[in-house]
Amino acid sequence: MREAAFSILGPVDGARVLDLFCGTGALAFEALSRGAAEATLVDTRTKLARENVGRLGLDRARVVRSDAARFLRRAASGFDLVLCDPPYDLPDRDWDRIAPLLAASLADGGRLMLETAASRPLPIELPLLRERRYGDTVLRLHGAGERP
Repeated sequence: MREAAFSILGPVDGARVLDLFCGTGALAFEALSRGAAEATLVDTRTKLARENVGRLGLDRARVVRSDAARFLRRAASGFDLVLCDPPYDLPDRDWDRIAPLLAASLADGGRLMLETAASRPLPIELPLLRERRYGDTVLRLHGAGERP
């Protein structure tokens, strides 16, 4: 999925990246390896992400232990790229709180890559730029201030 996501995204040079529901941090690390300026990795369980940041010696990565809604309420807007891979069983009520905050976190012209179960795509009020299905997974690229 990581390769597919970045194939859809294209260049990320100089981007300020948010990896929400980061898990191990693989998506953020991929963005950094492709030229992103910095990455913020957010999850409620950060042990693996912190270990990987330390192992890789990444000074352009910051790991934050927080739930998604709480982080987004406090974060300044201005992310050029948000990588969002929420758990497939995330309750609708949680997504309903997160979705508007995600849209507000993007810089003008920013993009959101959202990975969801094909059987349960998560709605967000941002223009859809591209969508690709890979088995049971859907990758959707949304844009802020852009047209499809």
